[in-house]
Amino acid sequence: MASKAFIPSEAAAAPSMSVGASGSPGHTPFSIKGSASASTGSASSSSRSGKHGWISTARPPIESSDAWSTGTAARRIKVRGDNRGPPNIVGGFSITHEPPFHHTSPVLNNDFCGRRSTRQVSKLHFGRPKTHSGKHSANAKQALQAVMREPIVDRISSVLDIWSIKLYLQDDFVYILRELGNAGESAKVLASYEWAIMQDSLKSEWSKLLSITISTLGRLGKVTLAQEIFNRAVSAGFGANVYAYSALISAYGRNGQCVIALQVFETMKRCGCKPNLITYNAVIDACGKGGVDYKKAFNFLEEMEREGVDPDRITFNSLIAVCSRGHMWEEAQKTFEEMKRRGIDQDIFTYNSVVDAVCKSGKMDKAAAIVASMHGNYVKPNVVTYSTLLDGYGKAGRYTEAAAVYDEMKRLNIVPDRVSYNTLVYIYAKLGKFEDALHVCNQMEKAGWRKDAVTYNALLDAYGKQGKYSDASELFKDMKSEGVLPSVLTYSTLIDTYLKGGLHTKALKIFEEFKEAGLKPDVVLYSSLIDALCKSGNVDDARNLLREMIEAGIRPNVVTFNSIIDAYGRKMQTDVYQNVVHEEEAIELGIADHQTLDKPPDVSGLSLEENSGGNSLPFSANLREAHCKDILEAVKVFEEMWELGVKPNVVTFSAILHACSRCTSFMEAASLLEGLCRFDQKVYGVAHGLLMGFQDQVWCLAKTLFDEVARMDNSTAAAFYNALADVLWHFGQKEGAQKVVLEARYRKVWPQAWQFSHRECCLDLHLMSVGAAQAMLHAWLLNIRTIVFKGHELPKLLSILTGWGRHSKIAGESIVKQAVESHLLTLGAPFKVAKYNEGRLVSTGPTVEGWLQEPNTLGLLLLCDARINQM
Repeated sequence: MASKAFIPSEAAAAPSMSVGASGSPGHTPFSIKGSASASTGSASSSSRSGKHGWISTARPPIESSDAWSTGTAARRIKVRGDNRGPPNIVGGFSITHEPPFHHTSPVLNNDFCGRRSTRQVSKLHFGRPKTHSGKHSANAKQALQAVMREPIVDRISSVLDIWSIKLYLQDDFVYILRELGNAGESAKVLASYEWAIMQDSLKSEWSKLLSITISTLGRLGKVTLAQEIFNRAVSAGFGANVYAYSALISAYGRNGQCVIALQVFETMKRCGCKPNLITYNAVIDACGKGGVDYKKAFNFLEEMEREGVDPDRITFNSLIAVCSRGHMWEEAQKTFEEMKRRGIDQDIFTYNSVVDAVCKSGKMDKAAAIVASMHGNYVKPNVVTYSTLLDGYGKAGRYTEAAAVYDEMKRLNIVPDRVSYNTLVYIYAKLGKFEDALHVCNQMEKAGWRKDAVTYNALLDAYGKQGKYSDASELFKDMKSEGVLPSVLTYSTLIDTYLKGGLHTKALKIFEEFKEAGLKPDVVLYSSLIDALCKSGNVDDARNLLREMIEAGIRPNVVTFNSIIDAYGRKMQTDVYQNVVHEEEAIELGIADHQTLDKPPDVSGLSLEENSGGNSLPFSANLREAHCKDILEAVKVFEEMWELGVKPNVVTFSAILHACSRCTSFMEAASLLEGLCRFDQKVYGVAHGLLMGFQDQVWCLAKTLFDEVARMDNSTAAAFYNALADVLWHFGQKEGAQKVVLEARYRKVWPQAWQFSHRECCLDLHLMSVGAAQAMLHAWLLNIRTIVFKGHELPKLLSILTGWGRHSKIAGESIVKQAVESHLLTLGAPFKVAKYNEGRLVSTGPTVEGWLQEPNTLGLLLLCDARINQM
């Protein structure tokens, strides 16, 4: 008796699910009625009744064609009001294409029309008002209102006892359960279900009510409760059926718990319960929501066909949604084509899923072509379609096309939804068109949508990028006064804005507010703060933050440590620059002279070994007190890195070398590198060997290291070569430094460093460090000398670009510029500062040619090392 009552009510027992596209973020799915099967063959016809109206089709034999071409099928489509706006706001449209013939499709049976999809990938709003075509009595609505009005959940059973004699329980109670779910009343759904399974008159419906309840709780995110009532039902003897299992799989799937959903599926099969179409659709949907790769999801399609279960439109829509989440537009297109080959109609949700997959892959021209083809295939694009396009163009930076999509929406009277409005705000804000962005905000509020965290985040990000820091602060205040709860992204955006503007105190204040709000910072946020503090010279504050994140159980990454190690090196550089300024002032005031300043201070009592507590690297060289402290701190951070198991990279190596070049003596640097060899013999062994003059012995290993660095991005590689050349040049290994920069040039690290033409010969040094620039200058001049002595004429103009340098704080004060100018003066090279460009040194071809032919010039240009093969 129970099975007879249960089987015809497949629609009621099946978990609620929608078919369609998951497009732009923010669209929450809701359920629609849809086809759970599709005919295959050369010709077929069908009719579908659902929330968006009804579609009847008559299809001629399928012919092979491009997936996006207009088909020859004649269709009748009626789309009724698709209410995408808030209450009392109609955001839909109504279109009708009348076919040129009378359609005589037979009426579909109740099973087909009543089945509710187990899929929810459409970008639609969760919680929208839903209508149901199931029959229920007039008293059912009154009973529902009584249950809704009851404030105490424990009294729900008493309310239902009173109304039970007035209801047709088999039909009316299904209606009450569903409407309670639509209202989000999970506690009342559970209480009503508990009352129902105590009623003998509903015994034949227990399995169906179980499936509905599991599905409803899953839709409301109460998957743990769903599992509990499933377990109890199985123990009571009525839970182990295909519909309850399918509902549970769908509940876990829609909540992103794909692994558990698949475990339930395997348990179901082991229990001898054979999966049906609804089950497989729920499994494939779970794969999409759980980020499972397309191949695994496709395996379930093959399995269901082996078991004799024919896939339908819902199945393929789910597969396309998997492609969408994986940004696999080609696989999405192939799945779309397979649907056509099998004679399965594509609906608006199919197209939206494909458009979403293509947009996420950045193929916007292809996406536009797909949307254009929809009209020819009698499928009308809706607000989801246009929102997806709008979002895709915005993320691709194609703002003009995005604006055109918005104009098209207005022309078609398609009212944007929240996601569309937020995307428009983001686009106008990115363009710096703040008036337009605020105008969209006003339109959004007039349409009934309040600004949410996404809206504010877009505006805050734009204000930050435009340097409007005070506007960002005011906007953040408005956000909180409007009762909009800042998200993690809000705080991250605001912190990033203040950091880029150099407002570190404000950034730290927002960070404290972030933690007080109960939000947990991640490694990215900590690393951003630490990096900004380091670049501003607040190394101690950065170190405190590092300690805080470790104590909070957040593992720093290599980027975090690199920022601090590099900061100690730059701090030493700043100290050196300040010392030089103070020394020059002392000379001008007559309180010191060059002779006294050239004498090294008496710091014999200081050594790295003594200050490191005995557990760090062994050092024998003496240091100035300030420099000793900074180098020690850099080494301590490096050792802490190793202790935490964070593997250093080439940027770490560059930062360490940068610190080495700031050592006050050769022995300090050599001792530091020698100690670091125990951590990595290859990278630090090469640097130590070149510094010690063992070039012949380590050069083969060095070239292997250079090849590895060459596979990195140019900025990382350039930092490595700059640091290595600096430490070699600084401590007298000038030929070695020159060989290093030539290896970098050979590997195209500085592809524009040497530029030759018949009009100009140019050396570009502005991306190089002091040591690298001077070593490259010698190599370039020697190359020009070779050209001259081969009898070729030099171009009329020779120029050396120093810019204002990567390390310059004030225009014209580049350290690289000063070093190169001074070095050219020492060489007697005939270059002078250009009239209208302080960062450019120029000369004429004949002048330089004459200088290169002088007898002593070659001796000046040839470099040598202070230490050679001392082994």
